[in-house]
Amino acid sequence: MRLSTILPLLGLVALLAVGTAADDEPLKIAVVDLNQALNSTDEGKAAREELARKQREAEAKVQPRIERFKELNEELKSKKFVLSEDALYQRQLDLVELKNEIESEMKELEGKFKVDEERIVGPLRKKMVDVVQQIGREQGFTLIVERGSPGLLYSREALDITDTVIANFNKKKG
Repeated sequence: MRLSTILPLLGLVALLAVGTAADDEPLKIAVVDLNQALNSTDEGKAAREELARKQREAEAKVQPRIERFKELNEELKSKKFVLSEDALYQRQLDLVELKNEIESEMKELEGKFKVDEERIVGPLRKKMVDVVQQIGREQGFTLIVERGSPGLLYSREALDITDTVIANFNKKKG
């Protein structure tokens, strides 16, 4: 499995090395952590705050049902020896139904959150990639690899251009 993720990267580096050797240009490689960059920019911080607000709202929406479930569960535990078999069975069914409703609502809210996250973060990520590409062209990089991408096992800190990307992104607002 690991070999299959490393081979494409090694092939790309070898291809670039051969290609740049023909041009007599040195191989210039950089690494960027896009997630760190997104979280460190002004717009990224605002997006993260908006997503946190939306998550709090979603949690507040489902919390009353969770509390009700806990109350019913405790009530059932305390009264299970005094309730008739039919009443106990009915309360257990009510609990299962409430649990299913909670799980369904949680899945729906999770789906909405993912859509909101893509709607909010997607354009910022696209802008961030544009900034990285611009830096690559302006500074003559042969290859810029995202930190955490398959096959990247190690890179020297000197290759990391994340701070430069953050600075350029913040300058480029709009």
